[in-house]
Amino acid sequence: MKIAISSNGNNNESLLDMKFGRCEYFQIHDTENKEVKILENKGALASGGAGIAAANQLIDENIGVIITGNLGPNAFEIIEKAEIKTYKCDSILIKDVLDKYNNNELKEIKNSGAAYHGMNA
Repeated sequence: MKIAISSNGNNNESLLDMKFGRCEYFQIHDTENKEVKILENKGALASGGAGIAAANQLIDENIGVIITGNLGPNAFEIIEKAEIKTYKCDSILIKDVLDKYNNNELKEIKNSGAAYHGMNA
């Protein structure tokens, strides 16, 4: 299974980024082969629709789980339709995010957060 984590950096010492659609990177951790793939978020610099672009990017990567801080309504709807599980976490080190996930310490995101508008959000 592939787990995508919104991140402000490209290694496991980076912090989880709380804004899904505007994060700088997605770290994709493959639980089967233990590989890590770093993707630049296509939505990060979008003038609008950042969450939609980010969600579609992860769907194209066949992600099974997303761990982030918040999901806006558009991203939430797309991800929910794709049947990807989403979990909320605080802005902590990526290696600690994975530990919390593996220990079932994260809450599933059941509702979208507030919408963000534009690059200054």
